[in-house]
Amino acid sequence: MKRILILVLGLSMVALYVVNSHSAAEKDPIAPRVPADQIAAAKAMKNPVASNPANIAKGKENFNGKATCFTCHGELGDGNGPAGAALDPLPRNFLNAKFHASKTDGELFWVIKNGSAGTGMISYVPSVITEQEAWEIITFERSLKK
Repeated sequence: MKRILILVLGLSMVALYVVNSHSAAEKDPIAPRVPADQIAAAKAMKNPVASNPANIAKGKENFNGKATCFTCHGELGDGNGPAGAALDPLPRNFLNAKFHASKTDGELFWVIKNGSAGTGMISYVPSVITEQEAWEIITFERSLKK
C-alpha cells in the first residue's frame, strides 16, 4: 500500500511538472504568422488608433469583454487564460518584449482578422469584432509589453 501511495505521489509530481513547464512555454514569438505572400501588405498596414489612455482602455474592455481574448491570452495578456492551457501551441504572451519588437501592428491585425493556421487563433473580424475594435485591442496589447 505504501509503495502504491509513493508511486501515485511521484506520478502526480511528474504530471504537475509537465503541466507547469508546458504552460510556461510559448512557441517562438518571432516566427511569422502571416503567409509569405501577404506579409509585405500586412507590415505596411498602419494602426489608425492613437496610443492614448482612452484608446488603451477601449482595447482592454474589448480584450476582456466582447472579443473574449482573455479566455486564451489571460486577463493580464500573459498567455495564461483558462482556455489557453488546452491549446498547442500556447497563446501569445503579450508581455513578451521580443514578440512586440518583431511584429508590426499590421501583422497583429492580419492575425486577428484571418486567424493563425496551426494555432487556436480564429478569425475575429468581422464575425466577432469590428476592424476599429481590433485596432483598439492591438493598442491595448502594445501597452502590455515589458
